[in-house]
Amino acid sequence: MGVTLLWFRQDLRLADHPALRAAIARENPVIPVFLWCPEEEREWAPGSASRWWLYQSLASLAKDLEKADSKLLIRRVDDSLAEIKKLIRETGADAVYWSRRYEPLVIERDRRIKEALRTENIEVRSFNAALLIEPWDIQNLSGKPFQVFTPFWRKVSASIEPPAPLPAPKKISAPAKWPSSVKLDSLGLMPKIPWYQGMAKNWHPGERGAGERLETFLEGPVKNYGEARNLPAQPGSSRLSPHLHFGELSPRQVWHAAPKWRSGQFMAEIGWREFAHHLLYHFPRTTNEPLRTDFLRFPWRENARELTAWQQGKTGIPLVDAGMRELWETGWMHNRARMVVASFLVKNLRMHWLHGARWFWGTLVDADLASNTLGWQWAAGCGADAAPYFRVFNPKSQAEKFDPQSNYIKRWIPELSGREAKPYPTPIVDLKTSREAALEAFKTLRK
Repeated sequence: MGVTLLWFRQDLRLADHPALRAAIARENPVIPVFLWCPEEEREWAPGSASRWWLYQSLASLAKDLEKADSKLLIRRVDDSLAEIKKLIRETGADAVYWSRRYEPLVIERDRRIKEALRTENIEVRSFNAALLIEPWDIQNLSGKPFQVFTPFWRKVSASIEPPAPLPAPKKISAPAKWPSSVKLDSLGLMPKIPWYQGMAKNWHPGERGAGERLETFLEGPVKNYGEARNLPAQPGSSRLSPHLHFGELSPRQVWHAAPKWRSGQFMAEIGWREFAHHLLYHFPRTTNEPLRTDFLRFPWRENARELTAWQQGKTGIPLVDAGMRELWETGWMHNRARMVVASFLVKNLRMHWLHGARWFWGTLVDADLASNTLGWQWAAGCGADAAPYFRVFNPKSQAEKFDPQSNYIKRWIPELSGREAKPYPTPIVDLKTSREAALEAFKTLRK
């Protein structure tokens, strides 16, 4: 009797899992496996905050599999293809199923694995578990990839009919004998220094935590999302992004859970995630290069002292520092603050957007290569649907408009709340002068 290897990646759930359902439908034993091989993703391997989340999510998935009379097989490997071939020999598996990922290096690796296994008569199938629509299934009127969000989302939201999500299976057929597995702790995902207490306090990784987060959001905050999502002191954001990134929740589940909000701003944020994956698939070089090639000659500055001040939330600009300190404490930052801190780095400090992308990559629990690339290139003005070069967010006026009582700022900067006697830093840069310098630098691109 054949065996199916179900390769878990960024699809750490049992409900609405097409690959799992297809594996079960073969009516053969299913062996769920997770392979930890960060070297295959090179510089965009999961960062510290993502590894903390991954540890919790895998632990949760393992418990859920046990309830379904199954197990999660875990291995630390140097080569995914070699390990899968080894597992096939150990188990007699004749099929390997997985959910697709869309990062350039992973696409290349998966294609190589498919080709190699099929030459050995192994059935290989991949499934869409992460998106409402595949990046290659939509194009603009010219037959090319979209580069502007509004027409992209208008076409997607009008044309898709995602199938209703299926519940988690109650039982998964197990093999007569399980192959060896390492313990989750041996992967080294948890940091040796326990700096993650703030993340542990603010998040509940895993499929159950994802469902609870969605339910809580739809019970209240979604009703005022259009306005509240801009107020960093308010609990107006869905905070679903890390759950979606790790596949503890699918966009199909969100779509069907929130039919009343499909035409509103909340579902448009799901649309931005789709757009980010669309762009990354069609323009894979943008992980490290600007989509707009004229930006290759932009006169970026380098200043290690100022970059460190930005990273540590010690720029002397309150809204910027509040956002960066929220990030360090919780592994997340409010979207309004993300736009402000990004604009400050790439325009007021005029530092390369990759400095910001790499810092976010290591510190965000929702660090997603597609969304991170889109967001930073948007802020820098060098990507798709980018902010115009003359848009420079003024942190002071942004705070006055979106944090008028300074509740957000005081929450994250105790020096300004009276809770701490330490002096607050003086600004590392003059906002007006640095804005003017940025505008002059951006004008050089038009010559």
